Amino acid sequence: MLRKRFWTIALVAGSLPALAQIQPSGVPDTSFTVAGSYQKELKYHPSITLADSTMPASVTVLRNVPYRTINKDRKLLLDIYRKREKQAKAPAILMIHGGGWRSGDRTHNATLARRLADKGFIAITADYRLSTEALYPAAVYDVKAAVRWIKANAAQYGIDPARIAILGFSAGGELAAFTGATNGNKKYDGPDPENAKYPSTVQAVIDIDGTLSFVHPESGEGNDSKSISAGTYWFGYSKAERREIWEEASPLAHVGSSTPPTIFINSSVDRMHAGRTDFIKVLDGHGTYNTIKSFPDAPHTFMFFNPWFEPTLVAIKDFMNKVFPSGKR
Repeated sequence: MLRKRFWTIALVAGSLPALAQIQPSGVPDTSFTVAGSYQKELKYHPSITLADSTMPASVTVLRNVPYRTINKDRKLLLDIYRKREKQAKAPAILMIHGGGWRSGDRTHNATLARRLADKGFIAITADYRLSTEALYPAAVYDVKAAVRWIKANAAQYGIDPARIAILGFSAGGELAAFTGATNGNKKYDGPDPENAKYPSTVQAVIDIDGTLSFVHPESGEGNDSKSISAGTYWFGYSKAERREIWEEASPLAHVGSSTPPTIFINSSVDRMHAGRTDFIKVLDGHGTYNTIKSFPDAPHTFMFFNPWFEPTLVAIKDFMNKVFPSGKR
């Protein structure tokens, strides 16, 4: 991961310099890969294997579909996995990849997307702007734009627009939880949103080891003592410099009556689900269905590997059938 700081310092006449903000480097960060994580975890879990990425015969994929254009020429893309056979309107799962809001891409979710499509869901993997390109809340705007795109194009792809779930792993889990927690809050649609007549609300959240709070005592994000943290790169300021941004970006700051049913699928790394207990208390207070699937001995990247991949798939399928009971899969 790049460690060099890129500074922009705003000067106010007659005052001290404003806080220095880390600016996007413009250089892609390829530090997080599934293959690299596998090699790392083999040292601690020698029996693990990569989940089978074979495309099921029943599934087809439409790749490189633009869902958003930024500054006229920057296109954000998604891939759509679905059954080859014609089916009635199906629930969709928008899948957001991890990588510390700085690395990774939509192909990281391809194996899970293929298997979810085989179960009858329409799985959509999407890219979004990372912190090397744009700071928070750009990624939030992009994810919500993807939700609106799905609704605008639901009829074309056989999607039921009333049954859309958002799934994310790690940083993507935080973005998924944030998207659900801010249902109906147009502030996070961003300026001049595409497909503005379609709401960016989702009807379910699948949070796979994504933090619920950057400022919770359980959170480990924001420690810049050895190197710049992923969160500091994303927000442009350290937690000490601009704590209010870190708090605002926390799903826990927004959870309420509009937050949809949520499943938390978690590893043994407690800091990756910081704030979960408090988040659930709010959901319970509103009578909103929620459930936890934990893997006590699993590493953070468990969803990519056996023996955890299949039970993760089952947990997602069962949750989707619980919250969208029509036509169980």
